[in-house]
Amino acid sequence: MNTHVQALPDEHDTRIILCSGELDIATTPQLRAVLEQAAADNIRRTVVDLSLVSFADSSLISALVRAHHTQRLVVTVPLTSPLRRIFALTGLEGVLHLTPDLASAVGPEPER
Repeated sequence: MNTHVQALPDEHDTRIILCSGELDIATTPQLRAVLEQAAADNIRRTVVDLSLVSFADSSLISALVRAHHTQRLVVTVPLTSPLRRIFALTGLEGVLHLTPDLASAVGPEPER
């Protein structure tokens, strides 16, 4: 499966990044570059949609944790996705803002 990382046009100071395929050490740099650009552009909220990602390794986790420290990050991971287990095992469910679908990711931001 081909890996695809695409940043959609910004709406309401939110950048949505759609990912599909496999995100591993060879392909995650594409995502990292788009995340770094969002931080450089001072986007208020960055949403990374992993709904169509079929495989991920620790390089994805590294890219998301790094982005979490530089911007307001929301990660979409369906409840039935095997990626959910990665976030649970690494303890990142309580660190990253995870949502089950894109609609809830781009909705109103929760109070902090």
